[in-house]
Amino acid sequence: MSLRDPDLPSDDISPAFEKPQHRLRSPEDDLTLWQWMSVSWMSPLIAIGNTRQLHDEDVWSLSYEFQHRILHQRFRELGGSVVRRLLSANGIDLAILSFLGAVEALSNFAGPVLLQQLLRAMEDVFAPRSKAITFAVLSLLLRLIACQSSVFSLWFSRRCYERSRGEMITMLYEKTLTRKLIRESVLSQNVDRSADAPATDGKSGTARFGLKVVKRVANALGKRIRHRGSGEKIEQSASIGKIYNLMRNDVYEVAQRFWEFQSLVRVPLSLVLSIVLVWKLIGWPCLFGVVTVIVAQSVNVLITRILLQYERERRKVTDGKLKKITQYVAAIRHLRWYGWQDFWQDQVMQARQKELSFMVFTGFWRALISFANYLASGLFPVAAFYAYTALAGEPLRIDIAFPALQLFGMLENSLRDVPNLITTLLNANIAVGRIEDFMKEANKDDAMVRSVPGAEPQVTVGNASFAWPGIPHEVLQNISLEFPVGLTVICGKVAAGKTALLQALLGELEGRGGHVTLPNDVVGYCAQTPWLQSMSIRENILFTCPYEEGRYRKVLEACALTQDLAAFKHGDLTNIGENGTGLSGGQRARVALARAIYSPAKMLFLDDPLSALDHQTADFIVRKCFMGPLVDGRTVILVTHRTALCQHLAKQVVEVSDGTARVIDRGQLPSSESSESVASDTAEEVKEEDKQEDTEAEKFIEDEKRAHGGVKAAIYWEYVRAGKLRWWAVLIFLLALHRLVGLGETWFLKKWGEAYDKPAVQLVSLALFDDLPSPEVNIRPWLLGFFLLAMVKGILFLAANCIMIVIIYHAGRQMFADVMDRVSHATFRFYDVTPVGRLMNRMTSDIGTVDGNISQQFEDVAFLAISWISSIVVIASVTPIFLVFSFGLTASFVFIFLRFLPTSQSLRRLEMVSLSPLMSNFGALLDGLTTVRAFRAQSSFQDRNITVTDAFQKMDHFYWSLQAWLMYRFDALSACSTFLLTLLALYTGISPGLTAFVLVAASGFVLSTHALCKRYGQLQMDFVSVERVVELLHLEQEPPGTIDPPAWWPSYSGDIVFENVTIRYAPHLDPSLTGISFRIPAGSTTALLGRTAKPKSGHILIDNIDISQVNTQALRTRVTFLAQDPILFPGSMRQNLDPLDEHSDGECDTVLQRVGGSYDWTLETNIEDGGKNLSQGQRQLVGLARAILRRSAIVILDEATASIDTETATRIQRILREELRQSTVITIAHRLEAVEGADFFIRLEEGKVVSHGPADVAG
Repeated sequence: MSLRDPDLPSDDISPAFEKPQHRLRSPEDDLTLWQWMSVSWMSPLIAIGNTRQLHDEDVWSLSYEFQHRILHQRFRELGGSVVRRLLSANGIDLAILSFLGAVEALSNFAGPVLLQQLLRAMEDVFAPRSKAITFAVLSLLLRLIACQSSVFSLWFSRRCYERSRGEMITMLYEKTLTRKLIRESVLSQNVDRSADAPATDGKSGTARFGLKVVKRVANALGKRIRHRGSGEKIEQSASIGKIYNLMRNDVYEVAQRFWEFQSLVRVPLSLVLSIVLVWKLIGWPCLFGVVTVIVAQSVNVLITRILLQYERERRKVTDGKLKKITQYVAAIRHLRWYGWQDFWQDQVMQARQKELSFMVFTGFWRALISFANYLASGLFPVAAFYAYTALAGEPLRIDIAFPALQLFGMLENSLRDVPNLITTLLNANIAVGRIEDFMKEANKDDAMVRSVPGAEPQVTVGNASFAWPGIPHEVLQNISLEFPVGLTVICGKVAAGKTALLQALLGELEGRGGHVTLPNDVVGYCAQTPWLQSMSIRENILFTCPYEEGRYRKVLEACALTQDLAAFKHGDLTNIGENGTGLSGGQRARVALARAIYSPAKMLFLDDPLSALDHQTADFIVRKCFMGPLVDGRTVILVTHRTALCQHLAKQVVEVSDGTARVIDRGQLPSSESSESVASDTAEEVKEEDKQEDTEAEKFIEDEKRAHGGVKAAIYWEYVRAGKLRWWAVLIFLLALHRLVGLGETWFLKKWGEAYDKPAVQLVSLALFDDLPSPEVNIRPWLLGFFLLAMVKGILFLAANCIMIVIIYHAGRQMFADVMDRVSHATFRFYDVTPVGRLMNRMTSDIGTVDGNISQQFEDVAFLAISWISSIVVIASVTPIFLVFSFGLTASFVFIFLRFLPTSQSLRRLEMVSLSPLMSNFGALLDGLTTVRAFRAQSSFQDRNITVTDAFQKMDHFYWSLQAWLMYRFDALSACSTFLLTLLALYTGISPGLTAFVLVAASGFVLSTHALCKRYGQLQMDFVSVERVVELLHLEQEPPGTIDPPAWWPSYSGDIVFENVTIRYAPHLDPSLTGISFRIPAGSTTALLGRTAKPKSGHILIDNIDISQVNTQALRTRVTFLAQDPILFPGSMRQNLDPLDEHSDGECDTVLQRVGGSYDWTLETNIEDGGKNLSQGQRQLVGLARAILRRSAIVILDEATASIDTETATRIQRILREELRQSTVITIAHRLEAVEGADFFIRLEEGKVVSHGPADVAG
């Protein structure tokens, strides 16, 4: 039986029952009917999983019907809204599921009818026993039909779910590739008009939570209706946090509804059937019960409206939390360098607390909805039996009461499912709305760009004006330029609009008039901040191009990478981390340049690739690359501040100033730019640094760890402890009491039915309710007792749900806080080898599982365990022989379950691990979207996204196929067990009333045994997420230090002393600096060629205190380190300069005006995430302003002015000397103006200090 389109190929299909191989497709593409019905084709995978841990190569590839390349191609051809496209793509499956849902509903509701006939046959003393056995056999057949239907339903619903989820993920990714990047600054009244880079994020800032949250939300709920439709909608691009949330949560919310689609048929049909059968059983009195349902649903309508408002707000809050986490994870290094991690951790925790508050609100309203449904289902039989007995005067006999009770139970489930179904559909509607909003975002507009096919690579701009998307004013005005074949140099001051001009040529800006003409071809783009991927250096350079040995070697030589790669153990096959972690700044710039040069592009747009290079290397690249044959016949547009190196090669020089551009003569360039060299050994310094970095780079990226075997008891204990033991104790007590009341209710109904006749006295010790009067004499005590039992059950149900909310809140808050603390203080090596996507996966997806239904799974397991024990006790007290049967039945369930569990755990862990690359893929695309579009590599990235989506989905697919294998065997065993229990009751000769009671309890036993195994298995699967969270709780921590230095430390008069220091970046790596010793005089400015790290031997002394022993927080808050790429945060300029509010507004404004007075900045100037509304040079100026504001006794500047023009850099150096005249300043730089006036120098070579002393000695 082929489960694929017959037009698709039939090769590479794994034969059923043969060892799985990842190169072969799933056997589902070619199964027999029985193999598919029994899910026996999963046996080979189960066999492997029971002998060892599964790996990716042990799992088949997806069958054709699930492969996302095919799905995406079909889906993108469909038109209409997202929902319409999903319905069109999955319509056949939805029709099949509708039919199967009807079959299951009819099979399930035939059970009570057959039970009634069975009890009547037992009450009829003249009826042969075979009549009762016939009804028992019919019940068995119906349950087997329902069992098989469930397997079919699971397969088709999973296909619908997986395909719809994959279709939406690939759709979102494709949209991300094409959408316009809207500036966040559109929301700010104070926008920096000379910004040089696009934004990718949305709104910023955090809000305090607490009692104000309730008031704010209440106000929002009222205002939402009043202001809906008023005002103009502001165009805003989704933040990375929202995109993560769309992919991880909203897509799941929508896809889940396709999985549960048959509920749209089964639940309403079940509700109708249950009411019809109850009517047939007891007649018009059932209408009294229906009234309780109507009242409950009316109340639920009001509650649901409130719930939906809170749900919308909760999703927005979650977007904000994810955005905060993303920013925090991306900036964690810089935050720790400044000692700001605790402050930002508090910001994240505030966002988390706000999310938890809304989770409590929505959980409370959901609990009220469930309580209304549960109470209504409990009062339904009370009202119906009242009308049946008190008003109609009919006796409530056994053959009426217990079938009615079973129907009421089914009605109870239907009533609970209906509002849940409505709520989830409404939630899915919210999710669809959010996805639709994202899909409606404007795409990149290329209307102004005229592509000329087959033309010379000449670029022309005709009287064009441009603005950043979403910004009303223009950043470039009336630009008219021609860029001929050859080199064009673009220069200008910081934030003049140089990067904006390149972005305009790439079509990333909005045109406000004029035109741009360029060939319809790939552009070799090199961004100002190099964007590299977590892969080998060779793969980064090749990007999407084929490997050509000769050309590749020439590019390496021209970009001065040959010697660097020779120093690497694995050469250009050395792996690097995200954004080039493991390479120096200069190496990252050269790899990005090599990628552009190697590409076949006839146009090269290079945004300041020389800024991070020393003079010799930059001069070498200018001569070998820009003067060499690799750029012959190409249009090269080079943005640089180092015009002296390349102006003699340029066909023209373009100066950008105040949003305008003009061609200038070379003689108009500042003469000071010819001063470039720092020292002759800078290149050697780079080589030495690279040698160190090579060993480190080999380790990128460590494979994500997976636990083996079952989830350990310690993992459960971590979660239980986080939820507070006292609340778990209260929950267990309430569940036990609820079960006891439920048994009492069943026994009460049995006594009621038997009280119409003279019942045989059995089990006097259990003869409860015997003191009540005969219902024929006085029915009121029976009705009152039944009513009280229903009320108590409802109240206990509500109390248990409320306690569950408390447990979820405590567990979620505690575990997240602990994880944040451990991640915030982990070793820096952890950040090196852990991709952001992987960490985000654990801090979002896995934490989301902790916040989700995992506590509900715990509650269900506890309740089912109590039900299982109580059922054995009750039935064994009536029929002792049942004990033997129960143990045998339990052993069968456990045996099947133990076959299932190891493989399911392996697949679940593989699924969670394979999700990390999917999230990393989204993150990498968002960071490098401009580069991807310039190289026209969208299709390659979509292909990669399809590959990682296939890898993730296949684990999920086979995990649920394994669930189908388990379900088929459990359901079949349950049906047979119930049949045998019925025969046991028939042949023991007990009364019909006691038989009914035993059958209800026996059915409860079978279902609880069945459900307990399944729920425990699901709990184990969900606890894989908890396991992954707990792994973060055991991260290696950076030693906090043992010495709390005095408040004056470090002093302005204290020397820095290195005594035989050996430095390495990780314990297992070779030293980068070996046995170095020198003294840096206090108050000096020192030129340093090299890097710093944590010493592993020797001593670094500041004011005679060994810094390896000093409290790290004190050290980092008192010593300022300014990196080449300073990280900025969303918020005001004031918050970026001094997030801890340690300085007055006056102090901040004074420093800001000194450093950036020419840019009209104020303390209220809005800064976007990462400072994306500022140029690279402006971001460096803000970083320098931070350093000046702190005025630490020791300041370390690492290429802090590399992206600043010469004139501005000279001015900044003068300001630094004036403002930090008492400080010890250590400067790492490649340009003369950056270390001009240095008092002291240190020269490093091959990890050792070759000379040091006064600067005049060095010449």
